[in-house]
Amino acid sequence: MTFTECLEAHARSVEERFEIWLTPEKLGAVPTRLLSAMRYAALGGGKRLRPFLVIESARLFGIPVEQALDAAVALECVHCYSLVHDDLPAMDDDDMRRGRPTVHKAFNEATAILAGDALLTLAFEIVASPGAHPNPAVRAALALSLAKASGGAGMAGGQMLDLEAPGKILGEADVRMLQKMKTGALITFACEAGGILGETTDSKLAGLRNFGNALGAAFQLADDLLDAEGDAAVVGKATGKDQEAGKATLVSLFGKETAHAKLGELKEEALAALAPFKPNEKMLADATGFVVARKF
Repeated sequence: MTFTECLEAHARSVEERFEIWLTPEKLGAVPTRLLSAMRYAALGGGKRLRPFLVIESARLFGIPVEQALDAAVALECVHCYSLVHDDLPAMDDDDMRRGRPTVHKAFNEATAILAGDALLTLAFEIVASPGAHPNPAVRAALALSLAKASGGAGMAGGQMLDLEAPGKILGEADVRMLQKMKTGALITFACEAGGILGETTDSKLAGLRNFGNALGAAFQLADDLLDAEGDAAVVGKATGKDQEAGKATLVSLFGKETAHAKLGELKEEALAALAPFKPNEKMLADATGFVVARKF
């Protein structure tokens, strides 16, 4: 199976599991409008790269796809919630996401906020449920790691730094820290989650975190280059917004040529972190190439 085929197969599996979770039968008496907004935010779009990383990192330890799906869906709940809130007028103020109106445009701002809240909460309902893993200690470890990656010292804190960034003079270390928190934290969790599910050693967990850190940095740098160089019709959202908002990125600090060179360095760093997992790391290595070369 090629990387693209594997990515698409995992995306279908995640979509099917999401469909099960986002129903009244599973969630209970959720108001119809709220459930519709949650489903709009979560279903039918996106590459599902983060769930792919959960599934493939778990496969390093012999965990089959079916047993990694709930952890993968829980992470995607957090990611989808973050997109809903990031798109709000008080945040990045985007009208389009994945080639269609953002949730606050399709519904309204209040509904979008609540849909994001509900998706975030659902993530922890999923990882706390027995389907995530039969061992309650593993479920607790997943919840703890996901909470740290999502919270004030992770993604939410990174978004705060991003909101404060316009007009400030940020150096390379500042930008890297912002991006590590805002984007990298969830990608690092995705890679680490497979090791948690596989109940592996601390040293192998550290290796997965190193891989995730490099991959997350590469993902954000590639995203910044897409904003600077990409076609909005292909990317599926507005481009050129970083420059318009005066946001500091590695592209704005060093220029496109140097940014591309740094992206290549991050690719090599990520691949080096996968070396201890040979010969089972091929799909994760291919994912690294995809992240670096992506056009959407």
